[in-house]
Amino acid sequence: MEPTQTALIVPIPEAEEAVGRFRASLDRAASWGVPAHVTVLYPFLPPQRITEQALAALRDTIAGVPRFDVALTHVDWFGDAVLWLAPQPDRPFRDLTGAVWRRFPETPPYAGAHSDVVPHLTIGHDADKPVLNHAAETVAAYLPINAAVGGVRLIAGTPDVSPWRTVCEFPLGAPDTGLQAVSA
Repeated sequence: MEPTQTALIVPIPEAEEAVGRFRASLDRAASWGVPAHVTVLYPFLPPQRITEQALAALRDTIAGVPRFDVALTHVDWFGDAVLWLAPQPDRPFRDLTGAVWRRFPETPPYAGAHSDVVPHLTIGHDADKPVLNHAAETVAAYLPINAAVGGVRLIAGTPDVSPWRTVCEFPLGAPDTGLQAVSA
């Protein structure tokens, strides 16, 4: 089956040991083959609109954001239904989402459903509260989880129907050292 959707994510493989077993049963995206990640933009362009021009624009946009280090510091909730890990700092993720959205204004994050898109790594959702609480307590013992973020992955698939696959990976730019170049 041909993919019907795309997404831009930052995989966080360093989190798999802590969240993998919970995501396997509590996060539908894990069953689609989507790794532990922080979403940059979903849904992104329909697969048929992923052209060489779109890929070049993404490459340039993402390269404009410096590589960064992040720590998943605490477990948090959206209401009682979604359990997630909070990345600190979250500003680089917000910068990535903003940069891509400005370049592709027809792709608002989560189709415009939320006024504030909070960067997060989903552990699980829509399960019984005691199950999510157990996951929260277990995952908290692994924190903080440190990760180096060096790129963004474009994935494509069809929710609940077919596995998602990697279309392309885009490296972030050089890290921001805070130093200004001096010309002679």
